[in-house]
Amino acid sequence: MSAADASAGSAAGLMDRIYRHQRHIYDASRKFYLLGRDQLIDGLQPPKGGSVLEIGCGTGRNLIRIAQRYPDCACYGLDVSSAMLLTAQGSIAKAGLEPRIRLAQADATGFDPRALFGRAGFDRIVISYALSMIPPWQGVIAEALRRLAPGGSLHIVDFGDQAGLPAPFKAVLLRWLELFHVTPREDLAEIVRAVAEAAGADCRIDAPYRGYAVHAVVSKGGA
Repeated sequence: MSAADASAGSAAGLMDRIYRHQRHIYDASRKFYLLGRDQLIDGLQPPKGGSVLEIGCGTGRNLIRIAQRYPDCACYGLDVSSAMLLTAQGSIAKAGLEPRIRLAQADATGFDPRALFGRAGFDRIVISYALSMIPPWQGVIAEALRRLAPGGSLHIVDFGDQAGLPAPFKAVLLRWLELFHVTPREDLAEIVRAVAEAAGADCRIDAPYRGYAVHAVVSKGGA
């Protein structure tokens, strides 16, 4: 087994242990503090007949909303956790969206979209509150940019540095997130800009809710 395979297996095992039971209440409990997800979805605006991939799709909550919001769009999701994918598959089936959403188990730091889904790239790629759970998160951003189709865009939302919020609130939030192996990336905006610049891509970054979250859009030329 290669080091990469061992790392992916370790990550999958950790996520399965964390979410084996939580996956059943994940969406109900997280809606109060995973802010900005629906705004991200509204801003996707994929081309007619386009494609959207979510990296770290979890329970499938975002993919279902994307498929409903953009009914002519093909949707794809990958996650390292088989437990989360099981929940996602059930939710997608319940929503009647199995023909429109395809899922695969894969490591976000390195995946082959052609082997997983039979396509070379995607018009839109979404990473929603996943980077804060992936230790080699910088590589995930670079890998996502590699998998964009010409003219495509990468849309990220995750925890920010909470710079505009009271210090006690930040301290409590960090302690709570630590219980779930979640680590806000305080240099997320800086790293996204650097990776975008290295790739020759345009970048737009906002810090909504007084810095509670970071919302980044990285656009790739060549359409």
